[in-house]
Amino acid sequence: MVTVCTFLPPAERPRLEAAGNGCFAAVHADSARELFAAARRHRVDALVISVHRCCTDELPAVARFVREFPAIPAVALVSRPDSDAPQTLLRLGATGVRTAVDCTDAGGWRRLRDLVAHPASPVAARILAHVVPELADVPEDTRLFFEALARLAPVLCTVRGLARHLRARPSTMMSRFYRAGLPSPKSYLAAMRLLHAAYLFQNPGLSVADIAYRLDFSSPQSFSRHLKTLLGVTATEFRHRFPFDVALARFCDLLITPYREALRAFHPLNAGMWDQGPTAAAAAFRAG
Repeated sequence: MVTVCTFLPPAERPRLEAAGNGCFAAVHADSARELFAAARRHRVDALVISVHRCCTDELPAVARFVREFPAIPAVALVSRPDSDAPQTLLRLGATGVRTAVDCTDAGGWRRLRDLVAHPASPVAARILAHVVPELADVPEDTRLFFEALARLAPVLCTVRGLARHLRARPSTMMSRFYRAGLPSPKSYLAAMRLLHAAYLFQNPGLSVADIAYRLDFSSPQSFSRHLKTLLGVTATEFRHRFPFDVALARFCDLLITPYREALRAFHPLNAGMWDQGPTAAAAAFRAG
């Protein structure tokens, strides 16, 4: 579920929640301080700011948010006739807010839902846009494995959890990777979690501790030890040496490109599903 942080008048919140029912969950902030706290505490995919709520005194805080969380797209919302709205929109644009939605007409709330329910550059979409072309000619369940990996890595720390989601036995899945001559599922999961860390590190407003907890590490120290074990670097060094695009290219260079031939013949998911054909397997995976 996509999470949207809002800076709205209380009267507008029920309308936004109704528009997002089943598409996104809303976290409401009553002040700039709450706005920053929500972005650090939750996996926020978009920010919605009402032009009727954002007074001149609050514009510096909005500018700071956009600057410190550039990976979170910000949307300005116009929900009623307001003579001050055009000027406020110009001021929001100067802070870095590049998208606005007018909900005074009938289709406005639907446009807002479509926009924030599918953010312009969510991390999973960014990862898959690069990874999927590298998986040309692989079986569909192999592609589905990487799709699940990209989506679930931030909230899954173990192969057991990943296997449970994919309806496979952990031992069976690990055995399949081993027999195919591929890196272990644990290696793929750990590397994908590093991609999510690199994406989060693009936001200067997130500290090492914020990112550690967002990725479900028990502590910042645990996160730092994890990086030291995998890459031999500290969290601060990782932030500077492995920007997202570099980390993404490294993932493909180490874990996909050398194994293209093996991946083209690889079936990582439940073999029983594939007896019924790839369409049935895909439907079962997405339903799960």
